[in-house]
Amino acid sequence: MQRAVFLMVLGFAVLLGGGLWYLSQAPKPTPTDLELDPAAGAHFVYGSPDAPVTVVEFSNYLCPHCKDHSEQSLPRIFADYVETGKVRYVFRDYPFPGQENVILAGEAAACAADQGRYLEYHQLLFRASGQWGRVGLDALPEYFADYARQLGLDVARFEACLNGHEKRALVLADQELARKLDIGGTPSFYVNGRFIEGFRPYDEWRKILDEALAGE
Repeated sequence: MQRAVFLMVLGFAVLLGGGLWYLSQAPKPTPTDLELDPAAGAHFVYGSPDAPVTVVEFSNYLCPHCKDHSEQSLPRIFADYVETGKVRYVFRDYPFPGQENVILAGEAAACAADQGRYLEYHQLLFRASGQWGRVGLDALPEYFADYARQLGLDVARFEACLNGHEKRALVLADQELARKLDIGGTPSFYVNGRFIEGFRPYDEWRKILDEALAGE
């Protein structure tokens, strides 16, 4: 009897162990599996709508590697692929839980988009992250308004947008999409549905994009 019970327990343990191994080896769900399109409903999109390759970037304005991407790889991707009609590029925000300052930064960039200056403001937020990232939440609107002034925006219009939190829902929608996609960190990208995580120098991006173009 004891031997029979032992064998039953052993068999259950083997099955359970096998099940856990399978779960650990299971591939990460793709947007297709989840019926989620990383680019769907995006508001900040650059490049031809007919471009054969779509890149979706999820970034965080206080992420050092996102800053590296913005300053080192992104300008060359735009020059060589977006502006030549090969790539459609989508920007999405991914503030982490509790990062109210990053949420507000995303709102500020969205307010700048109303005046046609999203990309410039997006990149300025990264360049100035060592400045605004160190101040309290109450002081941020003044900093963000000053950045709008530097870019020649209508500051009164910008401040009305920011102080009224007109764009907060857009930022939170991106955050929720990143959560549903199970994105663990930033920067993260989808290239025609292929998930790519972390900063990549431009030479790597060129290979990734050329492979995607060749596959079309």
